[in-house]
Amino acid sequence: MAKINSAHSKNDIILVSACLAGINCRHDGGNCLDPEIARMWRLGQAYPVCPERLGGMTTPRAPSEIVHGSGGDVILGDASVVNELGEDVTKFFVFGAWQTLKLVRELKIKRAILKNHSPSCGLGKIYREGRLVKGDGVCVFLLLQEGISIQSR
Repeated sequence: MAKINSAHSKNDIILVSACLAGINCRHDGGNCLDPEIARMWRLGQAYPVCPERLGGMTTPRAPSEIVHGSGGDVILGDASVVNELGEDVTKFFVFGAWQTLKLVRELKIKRAILKNHSPSCGLGKIYREGRLVKGDGVCVFLLLQEGISIQSR
């Protein structure tokens, strides 16, 4: 795991998945604490965000997956996000992704460290039918379009 340079300026805040900072926002009510991310948050070097919570979803919630595509397909309206109960939760993922992008723009954030394999934050691989497949999460797609440099953990 690569270390993050602790030298930063006011405009070098890194967007991080809130669950990696230790915030209990995962679908199961827990987190994915990464001690380095949590330290960065405490030092004011990171801005934690959960796109799913920003989109209006609760914690806990039923786990969700992107059906028939990846994040870009969801944004374009060609795919949907469905939870394990069979409910279409696409609107929450799309709204949360746009809210996250709005924050990134307001805070002039250029880099992000996001939770791997997530239907929102996954970079390169996401879950579909319980298996990892090639694709990006909904929020990652928008951030990449904005030119944000993303690492996955």
